[in-house]
Amino acid sequence: MEQSRRRQQFSVTLLFGLWLPCCLTQTTTPNPATVTPKPSPSSQSQTERLKVRLAGYPRKHNEGRIELFYKGEWGTICDDDFSISNANVLCRQLGFVSATGWTHSAKYGKGQGKIWLDNVLCNGGEKSIEFCKSRGWGNSDCTHDEDAGVVCKDERIPGFVDSNIIDAQVDESKIEEVRLRPVVAMAKKKLPITEGVVEVKYKDGWAQICDLGWTIKNTRVVCGMLGFPHERKVNKNFYKLYLERQKNYFHVHSVACTGMEVHLAACPLEFSKPNATSSCEGGMAAVVSCMPGPQFMQNSGLKKKLKNSSNVRLKGGARLGEGRVEVLKDNEWGTMCDDRWNLLSASVVCRELGYGSAKEALTGARMGQGMGPIYMNEVKCLGHEKSIWNCPFKNITSEDCQHTEDAAVRCNVPYMGLENSIRIVGGRSNYEGRVEVQVGSKWGTVCSTGWTTKEAMVVCRQLGLGYSMHAVTETWYWDSSNVTEMVMSGVKCTGNEMALSHCQHHKTVSCQRAAAKFAAGVICSETASDLVLNAPLVQQTVYIEDRPLHMLYCAAEEDCLSKSAAKANWPYGHRRLLRFSSQIHNIGRADFKPKAGRHSWVWHACHGHYHSMDVFTHYDLLNANGTKVAEGHKASFCLEDTDCQEGVSKRYECANFGDQGITVGCWDLYRHDIDCQWLDITDVKPGNYIMQVVINPNHEVAESDFTNNAMKCNCKYDGHRIWLHNCHIGDAFSEEAERRFEKYPGQLNNQVY
Repeated sequence: MEQSRRRQQFSVTLLFGLWLPCCLTQTTTPNPATVTPKPSPSSQSQTERLKVRLAGYPRKHNEGRIELFYKGEWGTICDDDFSISNANVLCRQLGFVSATGWTHSAKYGKGQGKIWLDNVLCNGGEKSIEFCKSRGWGNSDCTHDEDAGVVCKDERIPGFVDSNIIDAQVDESKIEEVRLRPVVAMAKKKLPITEGVVEVKYKDGWAQICDLGWTIKNTRVVCGMLGFPHERKVNKNFYKLYLERQKNYFHVHSVACTGMEVHLAACPLEFSKPNATSSCEGGMAAVVSCMPGPQFMQNSGLKKKLKNSSNVRLKGGARLGEGRVEVLKDNEWGTMCDDRWNLLSASVVCRELGYGSAKEALTGARMGQGMGPIYMNEVKCLGHEKSIWNCPFKNITSEDCQHTEDAAVRCNVPYMGLENSIRIVGGRSNYEGRVEVQVGSKWGTVCSTGWTTKEAMVVCRQLGLGYSMHAVTETWYWDSSNVTEMVMSGVKCTGNEMALSHCQHHKTVSCQRAAAKFAAGVICSETASDLVLNAPLVQQTVYIEDRPLHMLYCAAEEDCLSKSAAKANWPYGHRRLLRFSSQIHNIGRADFKPKAGRHSWVWHACHGHYHSMDVFTHYDLLNANGTKVAEGHKASFCLEDTDCQEGVSKRYECANFGDQGITVGCWDLYRHDIDCQWLDITDVKPGNYIMQVVINPNHEVAESDFTNNAMKCNCKYDGHRIWLHNCHIGDAFSEEAERRFEKYPGQLNNQVY
């Protein structure tokens, strides 16, 4: 019991802000973006550098109590005289672009140990909090009841290197950017660039690395940084002739990577001496050749040979190569716990999926919480494993982990230049506006006929702007002073494409509403909601009720019964109803809110509240050939927070014309005993069926993941009783298990959803 409690305490402290040093094996000095030189030797020794972290509970990853590591000890800042300028300095030290607010009176809980700073006064432009005026280190008249906190804007400083990404070097020779310069004319035109001379950013230009002692391990690190999972040998003789004619400037004399590093800056490097006459005698510039993952390959023959893993996937990420890590075990998908989650393990996942090494190993469900099992904890990869399943890990026991600790990754992906052939214009910000694409050398608008959330999602992904909140089909209210002609129409996407040009579209433009005001537009967002139905609860709560017609007038008025009810001998007789509870969780990173404003909500006097969406859920019973034999007719919903996980507050309530929606971390429960929470099966014959529930079926509201919106169950009805089994979310099983599910006795060719 004592051991279990200690383990829980450990995981809680880890989750809420315990700083762990980067698990990379090489020794490097800390990164200057997080830490800065001291103003004078008296404040702190030159060898020791200030670390800053966010801590406390409950909080999101971009907010928390501020803690500073000074003289070997973590401590807090007092809130006396605290200001938004102080918060801006601290947020930038943490790698965020700015602060949106600050908190006082230990909003994120009381810290422990020293209160390092008090009466801090920053101008806002300082590089570090230690350069701001204060009473001096450790001089405070406060208690931990006055601990200050910050809320940072959830946007990272471009190129900022986080403490869990890499500790890079802090001198003039720090390497941040690496590229491959292609030599062959054909290779220069094609993206991604997979082979060429390795170049590092130096001063205002680019410099080369001497290849003396260069190994395939160095190549592996460079390829991983550039988004490629594999390296290959290069023909040095081919390049030698070309490179001898070039004037090379060698900035790096030698590199000695182990092959497990996620960045060249983490390898032991020897820099060329400025006055040396020749810094690469007997050698030439290092040349590297990389093998891209299947989805980035031009050669379709190779694609078939190199298939990505089917045992791991990423969910909930806005961009390519990022998301919550999910693994497959016994034909069911589950998540991984973030205890000891680091870049080495994250890189194994990234390479397994056909990307490069990991850019970030994210903890605390930063890419949303999963549903269902948690399979792995304390994963400890060495970095060379072919699959995450080959790494040592601990199995999960119920007290070890919750979904608030789901691990996620951001992987390095190849530069494809896709954002250069599309743009958003006319909007009030970079995230809003009319879509314009480049076809050949001409830029122009896109026809909005058939323009849906799926197409808009592809645009936002291609531009690196996250998710689409709205697919706009009329853009007359945006600036149209320099509208171009229409160059694309008939666009139809699956929603997973990397670029709009990869979607189906007309060969020649044909648009009924070709006027400029009907061009396609988007509004993008960094985050989106994600609704998932609690499948086990449906299975546990299902039953049949024969309900007298005289108790169903209200339901009939709201169109909750099947069509044959209109011919019944009211108020005599009954309807047979298949009843169950529906618990809909928002596991995304933004609140789910109805598309329509409250001015257009409809009052239903029968049930005494406003309905905010015309179609929120479909309830269907399907027979062997996929035909509907009964449907729920659940016309519209009132969306609210019935309950939330610990530490999350309810925001939405239907009563008194309140706001409607589902908060992140909350769920809306429709109990089995409320009106319309049923399927009318009066006309259904005994047999085997599939019951299906689909949330947000028309994709009316943007979600980060639509594949988990359908829930399916095997259903057996003998005319008197009903059994549901194998209830699961649409993407919870492996493809093989899903095929078996659809062919259970009585099912032949049923294609659900």
